[in-house]
Amino acid sequence: MPDKTKGLDNGLTNYGDRDFARYLRRSFAKSMGYTDKALDRPIVGICTTESGFNNCHRHFPEMLEAVKRGVLAEGGLPVPFPVISLGEVFLSPTSMVYRNLMAMTVEEMIRAQPMDSVVLMGGCDKTVPALLMGAASADKPAVLLVGGPMMTGRHRGERLGACTDCRRFWGNYRAGTVGEEEINQVEGRLAVTSGTCAVMGTASTMALIGETLGMMLPGTAAIPAVHADRLRASEETGTLAVRMAVSGGPTPRQLITRGSAENAIRVLLAVSGSTNAIIHLTAIAGRVGIEIDLEEFNALSDATPVLVDLKPVGTGYMEDFHAAGGLDGVLRGIAGSLRGDCLDVTGQTMSERLARLLTDPIDRAVIRTAEDPVNPVGGLIALHGSLAPQGAILKRAAATPALLEHEGRAVVFSSLEDLGLRIDDPDLDVTADDILVLQNAGPRSASGMPEAGYLPIPKKLARAGVKDMVRISDARMSGTAFGTIVLHVTPEADAGGPLALVRNGDRIRLSASRKSIDLLVPAEELAERQAVTATTGPSPRRGYAKLYRENVLPATLGCDFDFLRDEGAPGMRETPESL
Repeated sequence: MPDKTKGLDNGLTNYGDRDFARYLRRSFAKSMGYTDKALDRPIVGICTTESGFNNCHRHFPEMLEAVKRGVLAEGGLPVPFPVISLGEVFLSPTSMVYRNLMAMTVEEMIRAQPMDSVVLMGGCDKTVPALLMGAASADKPAVLLVGGPMMTGRHRGERLGACTDCRRFWGNYRAGTVGEEEINQVEGRLAVTSGTCAVMGTASTMALIGETLGMMLPGTAAIPAVHADRLRASEETGTLAVRMAVSGGPTPRQLITRGSAENAIRVLLAVSGSTNAIIHLTAIAGRVGIEIDLEEFNALSDATPVLVDLKPVGTGYMEDFHAAGGLDGVLRGIAGSLRGDCLDVTGQTMSERLARLLTDPIDRAVIRTAEDPVNPVGGLIALHGSLAPQGAILKRAAATPALLEHEGRAVVFSSLEDLGLRIDDPDLDVTADDILVLQNAGPRSASGMPEAGYLPIPKKLARAGVKDMVRISDARMSGTAFGTIVLHVTPEADAGGPLALVRNGDRIRLSASRKSIDLLVPAEELAERQAVTATTGPSPRRGYAKLYRENVLPATLGCDFDFLRDEGAPGMRETPESL
């Protein structure tokens, strides 16, 4: 295949004299000690998201050295460059707000700097979608490399993994069944190695989606962060990036297609992955003009069984998943429903990958067969109804079965501040049959769509033994969380959606079987409330906060910025290709 590399001549700075621009660039490059031979090689950019504010990525320096080994061994020149990193728990108001900012920096740095291909190093929840969104828009040959999940800790004879177990213990602490001394012990035993959360949370879900989309070296999504194979995968990724640089592809737009997006949804459903993944996959697909249709999503969910028995909805951890067969085991289980013509970064099709899969036995305690699934239907569904005309999301696999068909009285919190002030008030008028409703926590809100959909059980109910209630909001939920929780209600309250009109005592009906969520209030009454309800919060005056609020799209469009989606995407000039 002909060499399509341009190396250091990519995107020369324009001084009106191309030869001078090349001479000046090489001169400054030589100040870093490079030889002519090195500067004449194909250049592989290594986009790294290491940060002191990102615990998940603390092993990236070692991974980076392995990537560089692979690049050098294949005859390329590795050039690392940083972009902003998004450590999930270290950002205020929430990492979701900054996902689009990171995606913009990824896109612009890939475009602006001289590289023939790029390795995208991420892991913690929002870094992977931000990398894929930016790379899809830049459309230069790119390969994703994730940090991998952390290993589990130990506490009093049981394994612990962030962050499902942290929520379980915190719930028990609030209920009074775990004391101060034990909760402090657990704090130091939840996250004991580098890497992302040890359960099928958002990070691991997005890693599997990235691999299914074809953007990652096959078989590398679930390797634990501290496993030697993680370094071997890093080296092999560097080698592959040089080959992609020389061949000129494949590029993200050749890999992220309607078919690969459908395969990614199938995998999301089969692993009962994070609800956040729907937002992120929608944003990634939107960068190449593909719409994720929620009705079609439901059709796929009803036809795709849950095969993986992992926390937060099962019993195992990501280290078990990797040892059991990983993504290959899942693909083998749903092979008959996958689109076989989709390519990956190695140039093989999904059909070719399935034909070449190793015949190692799969641990059926962790990855079931379609004939003996954890659940015969997918773990997530979309809801529509008078409370969510444009859609909402429910992780039915994480819900209490008895609450999937439920009608109850609304107990309303107008904001996160209101929730914090009143949720544990002993005089709060609430029973276990009520429905907790949080307003003004969506993407346009001041809180920036936090993972606050997992509203705490009121302390007086928790101490009485209540473990779950129906909870509804326009917020998100951590992929590590569980419960009967309706999320991403669209339109959100801040945008004037019906959620803003819910009042204490209103009746709400949830029906998972009908995939509906309805506010049982007469239309005339809602119209009267609409006339007197102020739904739009104050607009920031400057900076990124102003840009974000004025341009962020709703959850059903991935919370991307309207000006970053492909021209064929919804709300733009052309009708998109729907999924």
